Amino acid sequence: MGLLEQRTGEKVHSRTLEILTYPAGDRGILVTGELVEKRLRPYYDYGVSGEIRSPHTVHHMIIRMLIEGLTFAITQIEVEMPGVPRDACLETARCLNRLVGMNIAAGFTLKARDAVGGRRGCAHLLALLAAMAPAAVQGFWVHHAAQPMANDTSSRLMEQYLIDSCWVWRREGPMAQDLLRELVDGPPVDRASARSADPSNPPKT
Repeated sequence: MGLLEQRTGEKVHSRTLEILTYPAGDRGILVTGELVEKRLRPYYDYGVSGEIRSPHTVHHMIIRMLIEGLTFAITQIEVEMPGVPRDACLETARCLNRLVGMNIAAGFTLKARDAVGGRRGCAHLLALLAAMAPAAVQGFWVHHAAQPMANDTSSRLMEQYLIDSCWVWRREGPMAQDLLRELVDGPPVDRASARSADPSNPPKT
């Protein structure tokens, strides 16, 4: 029996994230993230009034980050909090300003948690930010793959953000090995063209 078949009622809670990437400036990108969390059934507001609350949106938060291309440095960041459970939550809206100047790279989530996690910020903003970081890298690639990129730049970025990022792209795996070989030697069509132009290596007939 599948897990979904073990449900015993209607859904009671939802959290949705939407992350979008736009070009910004010559090399940069603007990444926007939106978190909407809803309670979908009446519930007792334990720990506060004890009263029954109606279903409603309990968290609605938006983060926008301007990221400089190639270095992945956060140059500007802004937060909107259209829906929060307590007015005091709004006091955390500027906590992410501490991340300006930080680079999105390996270890970013841990550094962000150290800077704005726990009592220093908002758990929901941090959850949204953690989802936005890898999405920003994907968005950057989609944007810049629409135009040629210098081979040495491609090599550096692939090495930094793709190799060992997951099982498929583990360094010793076939995908990573093929990619690293192409970055050094060029794609197969280019290697074939180079051999055909080499007088010491005439084409076979």
